[in-house]
Order: sequence, then structure tokens, then C-alpha cells
Amino acid sequence: MELRECHYMPIEHVADRFDTRIGEGLTQAEAEERLREHGPNELAEKPRPGFFKMLMTQFGNFLVIILIVAAAASLLLGEVVDAVAIMVIVVLNAVVGVVQESKAEAALAALQKMAAPNAQVIRGGHRITVPSRELVPGDIVTIEAGNYVPADLRLTESVNLRIEEASLTGESVPVEKHANTVLDREIPVGDRKNSAFMSTVVTYGRGSGIVVATGMHTQIGLIAEMLQSYEAEPTPLQKKLDQLAKVLGVGCLAICCIIFAWGLIRDTHFGTVFQQGIPAYLSAEKRDIISLFMTAVSLAIAAVPEGLPAVVTICLALGMQRMIKRHALIRKLPAVETLGCATVICSDKTGTLTQNEMTVVQGWAGGKRFQISGEGYMPRGEFLIDNMPFNVFDYKETALLLYGSLLCNDAKLEESGEENGARTWRMAGDPTEGAMVVAAAKGGIWRADADEMFPRVMEVPFDSERKRMTTIHQFRRSAQRDNRIGFDPPEVIAFVKGAPDVVLDLCTDFIKDGKVMPLDEAGKQGMLEANSDMAQQALRVLGIACKPMDSVPGSCDCAVIEQGLVFVGLLGMIDPPRPEVKQAVRVAHGAGIRSVMITGDYKETAEAVAREIGILSPAGKVFTGAELDSMSDHDLAEVVDDVNVCCRVSPQHKTKVVNAFKAKGHVVAMTGDGVNDAPALKMANIGVAMGITGTDVSKETADMILTDDNYASIVSAVEEGRVIYSNIRKFVFFLLACNIGEVLIVFLSMLFGMPVPLRPIHLLWLNLVTDGAPALALGLEKGEPDVMKLPPRPATEPVINRNMSLGLLVIPIVDTVAILSVFAIGIVRFPDNLAAAQTMAFITLCMSELLRAYTARSEYYSIFTIGVFSNRWMQLGVISSIFLVLITVYIPFLRPFFGTAFLGVADWAIMIPFVFMAPVAMEIVKVFLRRKPRRH
Repeated sequence: MELRECHYMPIEHVADRFDTRIGEGLTQAEAEERLREHGPNELAEKPRPGFFKMLMTQFGNFLVIILIVAAAASLLLGEVVDAVAIMVIVVLNAVVGVVQESKAEAALAALQKMAAPNAQVIRGGHRITVPSRELVPGDIVTIEAGNYVPADLRLTESVNLRIEEASLTGESVPVEKHANTVLDREIPVGDRKNSAFMSTVVTYGRGSGIVVATGMHTQIGLIAEMLQSYEAEPTPLQKKLDQLAKVLGVGCLAICCIIFAWGLIRDTHFGTVFQQGIPAYLSAEKRDIISLFMTAVSLAIAAVPEGLPAVVTICLALGMQRMIKRHALIRKLPAVETLGCATVICSDKTGTLTQNEMTVVQGWAGGKRFQISGEGYMPRGEFLIDNMPFNVFDYKETALLLYGSLLCNDAKLEESGEENGARTWRMAGDPTEGAMVVAAAKGGIWRADADEMFPRVMEVPFDSERKRMTTIHQFRRSAQRDNRIGFDPPEVIAFVKGAPDVVLDLCTDFIKDGKVMPLDEAGKQGMLEANSDMAQQALRVLGIACKPMDSVPGSCDCAVIEQGLVFVGLLGMIDPPRPEVKQAVRVAHGAGIRSVMITGDYKETAEAVAREIGILSPAGKVFTGAELDSMSDHDLAEVVDDVNVCCRVSPQHKTKVVNAFKAKGHVVAMTGDGVNDAPALKMANIGVAMGITGTDVSKETADMILTDDNYASIVSAVEEGRVIYSNIRKFVFFLLACNIGEVLIVFLSMLFGMPVPLRPIHLLWLNLVTDGAPALALGLEKGEPDVMKLPPRPATEPVINRNMSLGLLVIPIVDTVAILSVFAIGIVRFPDNLAAAQTMAFITLCMSELLRAYTARSEYYSIFTIGVFSNRWMQLGVISSIFLVLITVYIPFLRPFFGTAFLGVADWAIMIPFVFMAPVAMEIVKVFLRRKPRRH
């Protein structure tokens, strides 16, 4: 069933066609059966390249092509063993590269699937959240401002619903939707006002609809070939490393040319060329020239860590998976690196710094302050004045306050089961609204009864600009039955709920002792003082107002409806700070990261919470939205370093604060959950969306999503970001030190007139061994003990900083001295067996580098401080690499292939001291570095 078959049909006919019930939806069993029949609700992706294609890509590297040409030349000149050996290594390297890339793609695909949006669906009469990919035809889906439409829908309800369909039709102006409209059958997609389409964005209002098409059967599915759900983007770090590899490549090619030219000058007599001609010369000297050429090319291959990009990607992907366990889902790879540079975290208060488990504990109506007992979503508690219980229906204003807070509200309290003989409850909807639903239920006013007596006929949804919500209800006297109301309801009544100061500004009267009275300035001041008193107790306060009307207005005009209101009262709810946030703020401060609270709440509430969790310092400044409006960008930037709290702010203020911090050179993480937060999230260096309360638009814009909406998870993500970057630096250092050492060994041996200590096959095998498991194991380090006690890393700091440069100077020199010394000893020990001396040099270098992998696990701390065996992946990596090295010497049929000789115990006794030289030298370098002030 496709959407074009439904837009011309009445809602009831569509429901019958899909065998669904509008109020109840499908059962879970029906949904599962339809999912098996129709498949997941997702667009077909461009097929990933197969193994063979990825393998061919590996052979496209310029240096590898040179090596293949050299191997082919060797084969033509009769050097069969060398040619076969080189090609085997090339193929092995390519296979390793394919495996690494496949792992990286699989890890990123898994992360992409986790980042896929969810949908609100009614199944079995309950509103639940399911992954969008699990939607099936016949599902009843609810949508609201900020949501992406998860499938093609025939709308069944629309309340001021507007949807931006630019991704489908190109029309940038949001389209008004009307569920009850029946259209002509042949009307074009862009004019189907009673339908909503997959991937379009709800910009205003709310609605619901029947899923009529999913996946490739949707309108957007018709053009799916032009869409891709994921495009990999190189991160700044990957770009730096690519640039580094290019520089190394050019440098190594230059050195290799020098080595080749020097070898020709050293080992040949040009007189032969002039006397006998080039053909005779090549015939006489072909073995030396080919060997020299192969050595130069192999050195170029070994010197450039071709596997580095794949290892970096795997390290980033695995680090992102670790972040998921700490409730931070990274959507964009560059955010991982940026997290390590973060200097400021701007965080929302409600739900991020606080628990977002609201409970109404106080109220104000008609000049009376009252308390409400009970906690959580259990609808059990008492209403108290001066600790004396009272019935809410005894006071008209109290009953009207509770009815208003319940009816101007989209949350629902549902019974979820039974536990220990008692009923349990769950809340569907916003926690703040949910708290008011529970408060009304404690007073004996239940949503089902209230909705039946006062059905909603119009509404203006809440948004962060207006800071209020308005609903209009028509009283149905026939539904009253035995239900007590506590006030005399008019035929039509509008309720307005929102920030107390905003609501009060719209009021001309208030209700006291059951009577409507004019609201003068003194009365308004008294209500603001009551609001301020609650706010100083860290309560979140909302105001309720109403407007009796003679009839339902012809249109929902805010300018008319929201004027001349009657103020009813205040409800104050507590949202306690998350217990882990105080420690997280302290950890962030120790890591040189400032925490700034940005909230729409009142100044008194914001200050009380910020002071309790340690964000507000004695010298810290608190700015309101009005104060931010009065400041220029330049003036704000001058004082922004002293700001701890921004309150009563709108989304535009968030953007202004972000710009001010960035103007002062800060790297800013900003949280947001609403549609209007998207510009601030995009402007920030790291946009952080809320996974639970956040809209789809904010999640799509953000670099990172908090799956638990918790500030502490941001700090945890920063820590993981620092660990990941540190680990990448570790294996970059490890590989470069080894590769530079190889170049020096070969270059100096030729310069000193020695035979070449390492054959081409040795260099390539060493590259395969060290670029593999040990380098990957370094990317899985847990992080150093003081990673969150250091200031943030400067964003402009190069990958190879001053400390790393010291190591890259010392280690290659020590490696060169050790290997040339062992090689010289080998030549003396085996004067007629160059292969044995080369084997000693080869094995010594391999074993030295594998041991040095342990010391590379920390740039500062001793291997004994962090624990020799604390990284089990390193044990597996080193053991497997040692095995690959030893088989070249101790499996007889492989010796001719690798040009190695058997080594006995006496040979090992000579080699072992040299094996430890580089690891010990690295530990000495770390002793020197520990004496300097520590920086990232």
C-alpha cells in the first residue's frame, strides 16, 4: 500500500485498509508480523565495496606500485626467490589493510545504526518509543515540533501542524497540514495537506498519523539512489597524518634515491660502462644493482606507515564504542579529537545537571501558599496549608489551578504494572508536564475524566521563544456526571501555562476566594515575590492563567486569545541535582575545563542549583537574557571568562554566548534539545544534543548525543576524547621511531662502507609485524592516571610536539647504534655467512621494537607504574608478532625465502643486551620528561 492510494481517502477508510485502530494502534504481535513481511523502515544504501575491490585499492598506493614493478623486474632478471618473497609480503600487507578497513567500516556502521532516530508510536493503546527502522504499515505515529517524520503518514490528527518538506519538494516554507482534508486522487505530492512524508521536519505544532509506506516504498525512497545515509569525512587529525605521510613519503623517496646513487658510486666502476657499454655492464653487475634498487624501494615502503590511516580509524571507532558505554554517542568523527581540546562546557540545567524527575511540592493560588506531599510518579499525596490537609475542591482557585495545569498539558500518566503488591506508574511525555499530571491526580483529578469533560478544540504549542503554551477547551456538561469540578465552568475556556513573569504580563485579573478581581501592580508584585521565594528554594515554577470565552474562536490567534487573562496560580516543582554532577564539575575544573550553566529558569533557581553543584563561584557572574540583550558581542567577550550562569535565556542567547567564548579562543561544548537550539549547536565546536528529551533536529545537528541527558557523560566523553588522542599519538610515535630508525640503519651502513644489514624482505616483514597488532594494541590503552588533571590540549598543537620530537631523535639513533653493532659483531662471528649477520640484525631490531611497544604505552610514566601486563591486547599483539618473527628463522623451508640463518643460544646471548637498548633509552627519556612541567 503506497501513500498515493491514501491521501484521497477518509481517515476511517485508511484505518480499515491497513487493519489498524486509530486510538489503540497495532498490537506488538501484529507489528512484529508486519516487520517480517515488509522489512525494516530504512532506505537501501549504496553497496559497500567487496573484498576484491578493497584489495585492489590497496595496490593503488604509489610506493606499492613501485615495489610491484621492482618485483616484476627481479623476476625478469631471474631473481625468482626475491620476486616471490616481495609479492607475498605485498599481498599480506594488502590483506591486513583490507581487514583493518573492514573493521573500521563495520564499527562505523554499527555506530551509525545506533545514532538512527526513534519514533513515538501507539501500540496496544500505549505510547512507546521504538527505533524508526521498526515502524510498519498500520502503525499509529505521533509527531511534534523538532521531529523528523519517520515514515510516510496519512495524518489522523493535526494541531497547528507545519512541516518543512524542502528535502522532498524543494519548498523551503513549511507547509500547513490538515488531517481531516480529503484530496483529489491525482494531486501532486507537494499539495497533499493531509499527509506527511519520511525525512521531512516538523517545525511547529503536533499531530499523528497512520504509517502507509515504509523504507523504499516511501516518496523519499523513490529517489534513494541519490541519497546516502552516511558520508565518511576525514577528521582534522587524519588530514594531519595524511599530510605527515606525504612529507615522509617525499623525504624517504629522496633518501632512497640518495642511497641508490651512493650505492652505485660506492660499488661500481663507471669505466666498465664506457669501455664495454651499458648492456655488458648490466649483465655483469645486475645482481648488485637489483639488490640495491630493491633495498631502496623496500626502505621507502617500510619508512612510510601505510597502515596508519586504517589504524587511526579503528582507534577512533573503538574509542567511540567505549564512549557509548559511558552514554555519549559520537555522530561525527572530528568531535572525538575536539573533545580533548574543550575548555568550556555550556550546559542546560533541567535534566542535564538535574535529574529531570519533577515533583510538584508547592503551589500558590488566591494568595494561599500550599504544599503537596508524595514523590515520583506515584499519584498519592496530600495537599497541606500550614501542615493541615485540605480538599482541593474546597477552594475554587486551587481546583482551577490543577485543572488548568492538567488540561494545558500533553503528558499522560499510565499504569505500568504491579510490584510488591502495589501498582506502578510510568509517565509518557515531558517530565515537567508529567509532574503536574501527578499533582492533579493526587487531588483527585484524572486526565481521562478531565479530557472527557473539557475536550481540547484548539492549541498553540509551547516553544522556547514564547515560553508558554495555550489550549482551548469546550465544556461538555453531559460528561460531568459525578465528577466534582470545584468551579463554575464556562462553555469555552482557554488555559495558558508558562513562565510566571511571561504569563503575568498577559493578565489583567486574578482569582481570589473564588472571585475574579482586577490585578493591580501591587498584586502582581506579590505574585512575583511568591515566585521568587519558590525559585530561591531551587524550585522550577510555572504560572497558570485562564480566559473564559463565549464560543470557540474562528482561528487560533495568540494576539487575541492570550490577552486579558485571569491569573490562577503558581506550581513549584523540585528537580534535584544529579548526584554524580557535583563530582563531574570538580573533575572538569581539575582538567582546566570551565562549566557554565545556561537555563531558561529564574535567576534565583539557577543560582541555587549552580551554587549547590559547584558551578557558581564566589566571584562568578550571573547574567540574565535581558542583560545579554543589552550587551554588544564585544562587551560580552570582554567579561565572558567570569560568567558562571546565564538564566532566562532564549536559543539566540546561546549562540551569542558561544560566539563570545570562541572570540576569547575557547573550544566550546554546548548542549541543546530544542529545534531552535540547532544554530547554537552548529556554532559550537562540539554540539551536544539530548538523547532522551532532544528533538530530532537537534540530534541531527549535534556532533554528540547524550543517551542519558547527563552532564557527567559530557565530562566522561572529554576524558575518552583525551585518551583516544593520546593513544593515537602513542602509536604514531611508535611507528615513526621504528621507521626512521630503519632509514638511518640502511643509510649509515652504506655510508660507512658496510654491507646492508637488512634485506628488502626483512624491512617489509618488519613493517608488517610492527604496523599490525602492537600498534593497534596501543590504540586500546585505558589512559594515563592524570589524563583529567592536565589542562586541555591546544587545538593548534601538532601531532609531533616537542616532547615527541625528543623521542624521535633519541630512539632512531639508539636503534641504529644497536643494530649496526650487532651486525658488525655478526660479520666478525660469521665472516663467510652474511645471511647470519643480517639475521642477527633483523631479529634484534624486531625484538627491540616489540619490547619498545610496551614503553610506548605512556609518554611520561614508567612501564612499571602503569603495569607491564595491564593491557591484555598488548600481550596478544606482541606474542603473535614474536611468533611471526621467529618462524622466519626456525622453520627451515622459510629460511631461503626470507634470507635468514639459524641462530643458536650463543647468538641470542649476544643479541639480548642490544634488544633492550631502545626500550631502556625510552624509559630514560621519560625520566627527563617527568622533570618538566606536564602538558598534553
